[in-house]
Amino acid sequence: MQPLISIKDVGRKYVIGTEVIHALKSVSLTINKGEFVALMGPSGSGKSTLMNILGCLDTPTKGEYILNGINVSKMSDNELAEVRNAEIGFVFQTFNLLPRNTSLDNVALPLVYAGIGKQERSARAQKALENVGLGNRVSHKPNELSGGQRQRVAVARALINNPSIILADEPTGNLDTKTSIEIMGLIEDIHAKGNTIILVTHEEDIAQHAHRIVRMRDGLIEKDYLNSDIHTVAKEPR
Repeated sequence: MQPLISIKDVGRKYVIGTEVIHALKSVSLTINKGEFVALMGPSGSGKSTLMNILGCLDTPTKGEYILNGINVSKMSDNELAEVRNAEIGFVFQTFNLLPRNTSLDNVALPLVYAGIGKQERSARAQKALENVGLGNRVSHKPNELSGGQRQRVAVARALINNPSIILADEPTGNLDTKTSIEIMGLIEDIHAKGNTIILVTHEEDIAQHAHRIVRMRDGLIEKDYLNSDIHTVAKEPR
């Protein structure tokens, strides 16, 4: 079976003045469809650079990145934008919601870029919000929602295009402990439905929800192993 993600000898360097910074030195990684992977590492380890490459927000200086059968390593910004919208759903620490838009409009936004008509956009966004438990918050704006509700809106937006990958960058970073657990429970549910999830985090307890952990240091993968102690959020009986 062809892996969903295949990265071979990927490096990324930045030139700042006379200094060359090797944010990624040489990274090779494969991720199969349906995996739940945590990407970990201290500040300066290269995990954010790798996340940007995985998310088609940046291209490598060297090496090859095949995403769902597409070589995205040498694509232009416009081509990358198309791949991002079709293949990747993003969940960010800061939610990245448009403050003047309702929950429904925020969730429907990727469908605007995909050229979907308004009626279908609204119907799909409504369903996506119902799936994350926010069917009664469709007309609320971000400032009328709690942090946890905002992140649920962001998760619904990430899922709206049925992407190949959900890329969650510190999704619980701005949330209290109780809300963090709720969001991890939601992410577990999404994974259980067959979605591929890459979770970027520096929090050990959050990473333990993943089934595989990739640890980075100094622009290299230090360890890549299956998690033998997977933490799951206890589900309340219905």
